Amino acid sequence: MTTPLRVEFSENAVELLRKLQATHGHAFMFHQSGGCCDGSAPMCYPAGEFRVGPSDVLLENVIVDGINEPIPFYMSLEQFEYWRHTHLTIDAVPGRGSGFSLESPEGMRFLTRSRMFSDEEFHALDSEPIFRGDGSRLTTS
Repeated sequence: MTTPLRVEFSENAVELLRKLQATHGHAFMFHQSGGCCDGSAPMCYPAGEFRVGPSDVLLENVIVDGINEPIPFYMSLEQFEYWRHTHLTIDAVPGRGSGFSLESPEGMRFLTRSRMFSDEEFHALDSEPIFRGDGSRLTTS
């Protein structure tokens, strides 16, 4: 079995990312917010604008046709402990998201849809290394 992805973008999200690429002209990064003022939403930032570190986990470097560089997708380690069994699809829907995320002025917002990994998918991922935002490898017990 091919190792499944932890994160993918829907076609609507890909279209919005291409629009943002044309508008802003730089690489992106995502961080799955865990709450507070922006709810629990995938937040899109210019690459490097959101500071990640050892309390964050890199879920995936997502490759998107038409986007120049892979898009790193992070979430907090604490949130990852709850969501590690979950595949995330980042969608884009009409509405107003957080003012901190790049899509906010577009009248669209990114939204996380999720499903549980199958046992086969989860076991395939279980052998893959997981890295923290500072580049160190997460050790699991």
